[in-house]
Order: sequence, then C-alpha cells, then structure tokens
Amino acid sequence: MSRGQYPSTRMRRNRQTAFSRRLVAETRINTADLIWPLFVVEGTNIIQNVKSMPGVNRYSIDCLQDQAAKAVEMKIPAIAIFPSIDTELKDDSGSLARDGDNLVCRAVKAIKSAYPNLGIVCDVALDPFTSHGHDGLLKEGEILNDETIAVLCEQAIHQANAGCDIIAPSDMMDGRIGIIRAALDGAGHQNIQIMAYAAKFASGFYGPFRDAVRTGALIGKTEKSTYQMDPGNSDEAMHEIALDLAEGADIIIIKPGMPYLDILARAKAEFGVPCVAYQVSGEYSMLCAAFNQGWLDRETTITEVMISFKRAGADAVITYFAPEIAAILNQS
Repeated sequence: MSRGQYPSTRMRRNRQTAFSRRLVAETRINTADLIWPLFVVEGTNIIQNVKSMPGVNRYSIDCLQDQAAKAVEMKIPAIAIFPSIDTELKDDSGSLARDGDNLVCRAVKAIKSAYPNLGIVCDVALDPFTSHGHDGLLKEGEILNDETIAVLCEQAIHQANAGCDIIAPSDMMDGRIGIIRAALDGAGHQNIQIMAYAAKFASGFYGPFRDAVRTGALIGKTEKSTYQMDPGNSDEAMHEIALDLAEGADIIIIKPGMPYLDILARAKAEFGVPCVAYQVSGEYSMLCAAFNQGWLDRETTITEVMISFKRAGADAVITYFAPEIAAILNQS
C-alpha cells in the first residue's frame, strides 16, 4: 500500500504519551492562579454550612485563620473575605460598613498578623450591611450613586487600614473607582491595589452567594439591574472596563465566569491588562449538584473549567474550588 494513502501529518503523535502532552500544552494552570473566597461570621469556634453551596462554610474569625493557614500551606496566594452580618446589625444605610472595627476589619487584622504574606482581597459594597440587601444606598426605590460612593470610600479606607492588600469594589456605581483611588491615596494607601468588578452582570448565578451572606431573603424579587449589567451587552462591558481602567483600576474582574468567557476573552484582547474571572456561587453549586449525582467526574471537570478560564485570558480565578484545585496541582 502506497504511503500516499496515509496522513503524513498525524496530530495524535503529540498526544500519545503523558510527557509529550505536557510538553505541548498551550494552557497551564498553577496554584498561583487562585483566589479563594471565604465567608466570615461573628462568634468563636463557629463553622456553619452554607446549604446551597456543598462543602462551603461560614467561619468565625478563629476558624477563618485555620483556613488562611490552609491557603498558605497549599500555596494559594490570596483569599477574598466576605462577611455574613447578623440581621440586627444591618440598617438602611449599611452604617456598619463605615466602622473600622467591623467583622471584616477584625478578620483582616487577625489573618494579617498571623500570615503577613497571604494576600487579602476585600469586597467594597454595602449589600452585606444593608437591611434591604442592595449594594448602595436606597431612597424611594432608587439606588443613589454619588451618595453611595462617599460611603464606599470610608469602607475602603477602613479595610486598607486593617491591612487588606486589594480593594475590590463590586457595587457597580458610576465613577467609584476614581473616587476610591483618590480617597485611598489621600489616606496614605497609594500602594493598595484596586481590583474592579468592571463587568459585573445582573446574573441568575448569584443566588447561593446571597444565601451565604444572608441577603437573598432581603432582595427577594427586587432586581439589581439598574446598576448591574445586562447579560446581553458585550460592547457596554468594554466601555465599563475602559472607564474603570481610566479611573485607576489595576486589575479587572469579569463576573460571572463560565457564561461570560467571551467577555473575558474580548477584554484581554482589547485591553491587555490583568484580568480575573469570578467563578461565582451558582456555577460552583451547579457543578457540585452534577458531581453529587455522579453525572460528572469531579476532578476532571474542575480542572477543565479552570483551563477554560485561563485559555480565555484570565490571569487569576476567584473560585470556591481553590483548595481542591490546589490539592490536585500539588499532588501532580
């Protein structure tokens, strides 16, 4: 049989052995790509399961320190802290966000004192602190943009004073990045990074997170679509990102992750700046449901999804799977 009947180029040659597949891999993941979101509550020696997020818990500060130790041991470079505030401490204005001794600030201080080299990301938004569950100040059904930003500046300065490394405004108020940057600089925090939720969409994938921080029942059917983005808008996302970068953002976040890989890829191609994908709670819980039914292989799927974020252009990924991914990578 003549040679011409067979292909001279065989793509499978490079796939035949494990070492060869590693040699030619175009996209690689590393523990350095991970940011691990963690929930903190008041009290001592408390670990509370989040029912809608299998394997995810709320931790009192002492127990949160144990998770920080785990992050350090597993070479996860950063954690993101989100508070679950007791209902009686919330009010319409989210005044606790302006308290330098609130739950978040005390958690940051405790972790930084024990693990000074672990990066800490702090969310800047009012939804965990408000009795109505919105990210900003609410008046007669309208979210007040400029008045909210003034509160966010105070919140950011308190978090920076506590020792956080990265301020991450997730509120989607217009113009807040530039004003927060100026406020941080004016308070002597010129080196604190801003990781902006530049393209945060009004998504159906946030439900389990709202359970975790106990805002879901407050929001109910009330929409956040007057300040979070329309899921159908890609050009608008680029405009939002451009504005945040012009105002001083150091890193941008695309949120959610998997349903918005096109936005992530476009942002990386158009701006060439550090981009972070947030694999949000609904994505996590959806996958866990399939794992628990035996419909998907857990390790294979978690790894594949992480590769998809990196392939699309993510420099880092905020994911509740961070410790599992780190364990897989450290073992391999």
